[in-house]
Amino acid sequence: MSDSRAPLNAPPPPAGIDARLFGIAYHAIPERPGPPRLYVVVDTEAEFDWSKPFARHLVSVSNVTAQESGQAVLDRHGVRPIYVIDYPVATQPAAIEALGAIHARGACEIGAHLHPWTNPPFTEAVSVLNSYPGNLSPEVEEAKLVNLIDAIERAFGFRPLFYKAGRYGIGPNTLALIARHGIQVDFSILPGIDLRSEGGPDLRGLRAVPYVAGEPPIISVPMSRGHIGPLAPFGPAVNRALDTVVARTVRLRGVMSRLGAFGTASLTPEGVGTDDLIRLASTLARSGHKTLVMHYHSPSLAAGHTPYVRTQAEVAELLGRIDAVCAHVLGPLGGVAGNPRDLLAADGRGS
Repeated sequence: MSDSRAPLNAPPPPAGIDARLFGIAYHAIPERPGPPRLYVVVDTEAEFDWSKPFARHLVSVSNVTAQESGQAVLDRHGVRPIYVIDYPVATQPAAIEALGAIHARGACEIGAHLHPWTNPPFTEAVSVLNSYPGNLSPEVEEAKLVNLIDAIERAFGFRPLFYKAGRYGIGPNTLALIARHGIQVDFSILPGIDLRSEGGPDLRGLRAVPYVAGEPPIISVPMSRGHIGPLAPFGPAVNRALDTVVARTVRLRGVMSRLGAFGTASLTPEGVGTDDLIRLASTLARSGHKTLVMHYHSPSLAAGHTPYVRTQAEVAELLGRIDAVCAHVLGPLGGVAGNPRDLLAADGRGS
C-alpha cells in the first residue's frame, strides 16, 4: 500500500544548493542521458523483533542463507544488488560463506550497514535514540564504523565502497567519517520522511535523485520514493492543499491515499503492493528520473523475521513483487540494470 505519512513538499533550498541536511549542502548530480537504471540495495542484517526494544544479544543471521532466493530473481534480470551488511553478518561464518559465494561469481557488491546496538565498541546505552548511528558522538560513531569496515575486510578481502546507516540514521558527522575511511557512495537517505519523533533525522528536504555532498565529496544516492496516483504530477500543490488545517482535521491525506488518487510510496516490496510499485516506477521514469533504487531487508526473505513476511507464502509474494519491478523497469519502461560501480563515478571524479 502507499505511504501517506510524510509529504515530499519541503521548501526550496537557497539558490545554488539543491538541499541541506545538518548544514551540509547537497548538490543534485545531472544524470546521464539514456534509459532509467535500476539498482537494488539489500539491508543485510541480523534478525530482531521490530516491535520490541533493541538488544545486543540478537545477532542471529540465519536469514542470510535465504538470500539466494532473491538473488535468483535478480540474476534472471541481470541485476547486481548491493548487500550492505551489519557487524553480525560480517563476522559469522555461515553468512560470510553465503554472501561470499554470490560475490565470487560477480553477482553482487558488498557494502557496510551500521547498527550500533550490535556493532562494537559497546560504550553507549542501548536505546531508540542511540539506534540511529548519526546520534552517537563522532568518536563512537567512527569507532563502530572502523570495526565494521575492518570486519568486512577480514571476511571478504576488500574494504567496502558503499554504506547505508542503519534505520536511515545519518547524522551531522556521518559523511565526513565514511569518506575518511574510503566509502564513496552513501545510501542513507529515504527522501521525504521525518524521523524526529524517535530522535532520527528529518529527510523531507531531499528528493529521490543522486547528490554529491560533504567534503571530501560523497555520492549520496537516496532510495526511490515519490508520489503516485492521478494527482502525482501536481505533488507540491496537492501537498500544500492537504497540509491546511481543514485537510488535516478531516485526515484528507489518508482518504486520498485509500482512494488511490494521491499517495506516497517507496520502491520496496515490503508493505507496498505490486500495482503501487509499478505506478511509482512509471511515474518516476516519466518525470525524468534515471536512477531507480529498490530496497528491502534480508530477513524478509525468511518467514517470521519482519512484519512484512510471516509465512512462506508471503515470502513467495515478496519475491514476486521484486520480479515484477525488475520486469517492468527493464521491460515496458525500457530501463537497464544499473552497474553499482557506475555510481562511484557519478559526479565525474573518475571510476
